[in-house]
Amino acid sequence: MSNQEPLNIGVYICNCGTNIAHTIDAEAIKEHVGGLPGVKIARTYRYMCSNPGQEMITRDIQELGLNRVVVAACSPRMHEKTFRGACRAGGLNPYLCDMANIREQCSWVHTDRIAATEKAKALTIGAIRRVAWQQPLDPLSANMCPETLVLGGGIAGLTAALELADAGHRVHLVERAERLGGNLARVDLTAPHLDSARDLLTERIMRVRQNSLISVLLRSELTGLTGYVGNYTAQIETRDGDSGPQRRKLAVGNVVVATGYQEFDARRITDYGYGSLPNVITSFEFEGMLRAGKIATREGRPPQYVAIIHCVGSRNAEFHGYCSRVCCMTALKYAQEVKSAIPGCYVSDIYIDMHAFGKGCEDFYKRGAEVKTLFLMYGKNERPVIRKAGAGDDCEMLIEVSEKLSGERIEIPADLVILMVGMEARSDAGRVARLVNISQDKDGWFIESHPKLDPVATTTEGIYIVGTCAAPKDIPDTVAQARAAAARILAKISKGRIEIDGVFAEVNEEQCSGCRICNELCPYSAIEFNEEKKRSHVIPAACKACGCCVAACPSSAITGRHFTDRQILAQIEGVLV
Repeated sequence: MSNQEPLNIGVYICNCGTNIAHTIDAEAIKEHVGGLPGVKIARTYRYMCSNPGQEMITRDIQELGLNRVVVAACSPRMHEKTFRGACRAGGLNPYLCDMANIREQCSWVHTDRIAATEKAKALTIGAIRRVAWQQPLDPLSANMCPETLVLGGGIAGLTAALELADAGHRVHLVERAERLGGNLARVDLTAPHLDSARDLLTERIMRVRQNSLISVLLRSELTGLTGYVGNYTAQIETRDGDSGPQRRKLAVGNVVVATGYQEFDARRITDYGYGSLPNVITSFEFEGMLRAGKIATREGRPPQYVAIIHCVGSRNAEFHGYCSRVCCMTALKYAQEVKSAIPGCYVSDIYIDMHAFGKGCEDFYKRGAEVKTLFLMYGKNERPVIRKAGAGDDCEMLIEVSEKLSGERIEIPADLVILMVGMEARSDAGRVARLVNISQDKDGWFIESHPKLDPVATTTEGIYIVGTCAAPKDIPDTVAQARAAAARILAKISKGRIEIDGVFAEVNEEQCSGCRICNELCPYSAIEFNEEKKRSHVIPAACKACGCCVAACPSSAITGRHFTDRQILAQIEGVLV
């Protein structure tokens, strides 16, 4: 072994309730590894990540003199920081802790208990072999620029900007449109409490305009972002009429992405006749009617029959399989507003499922029934068909639908059809993702660091996603996310400096040939080239230790701290024993 001191390794196997214990025999692993060279103690526990589990590790470090720790549990992505913290609390360098993933990579993907247990043993031995070669590392630190860039001037961006500025820090709010407000500016009233969207936005926009710490850049876009958390340089381009674009550079410490969503194009579903039948309109077009104060057909007549069709572009395998979350309550709002404006109108609400999951939404659903809305259910991956009515019909259109509750195929009269178009990722989301170096899922939404435990951060430190650029959500959830991201940023700013993980790549300048292969490969722009020395250099704060440069360097001049060849080979040998 590379270290001079005798090894005293503590091995801790987690049952994770039944997540691991259902498929893997943790006691068998304990017995198997307990007698291995260098292993001082091996224990099992129901939940190692719990406070008692962490305290067990801390106590053993102090009382047994452990100098290495291995935890066989879930993914390191989930709890590596947790167990490193337990080691730190016990006085052990946190980088002398390693994890074996026996949940996601073992118990969750196998059904044979004996085979899964044997695999878990191998993974645990691999971690034991690896941790013997791990070295204590110390984190670095860098200055934190207290200014923040917010992309998007909708309700999410406005909220984040105000939270940060009200705490005394400068914010640059970049909006590509000519005015603030985003998609919410196109809405009349919000469900379920029927608050005025205009009032919600006006209050925030006025506060933003009056706050001297917020600089608003309209008709502007981000065109480049370099640097790392605490020390980003953003390139902004502003369209300024005939004088051509104006370009500026901003020094910021963090970036909040609040670019929102776009509505589904209803023309993609030909069965609905949108674009050919003049009185088939989208939900946003109907919002325009409500804002204007008049509900009427294209001919200017009040409709006698109004039909509202849910899930246009959502919950359908052909387009988007996800739920857009706000459509059901918005449709109920439309039914009540139509009934209020035209009491004699017949309103049909044609849905797949009625999702009334938010606070006050179930009562709102009941009120929709009380105003005698006709609720009709159609099947998922099916859709109603709209056609022009005949000369003898007393309506503009007929909607043919296989109604699930009655089990019959029926025709519904309609003078006005409102299509509840779903939310989808913006067409420029890919470009934004590349600029700020974050990922997208299969539907184009930005991916968070962890969907439950870290829903506003991303895998790129200092880049946060809030609101409907990450997934469909309502206003309360959007505002909550914006405030959460602001709180995370304020916590960083309050420290004055940022702590940089001790795991990053290093270049041996004596071996570097200056070929620049690593500069081109690095997905995080973390490698600079020194023109004077003709050598590459890694920026530790920007490096994510992905290993691309280490593997690609033809001179073997780059080493990944905490992922050395010796450590990885030892782990492989342990798994194959």
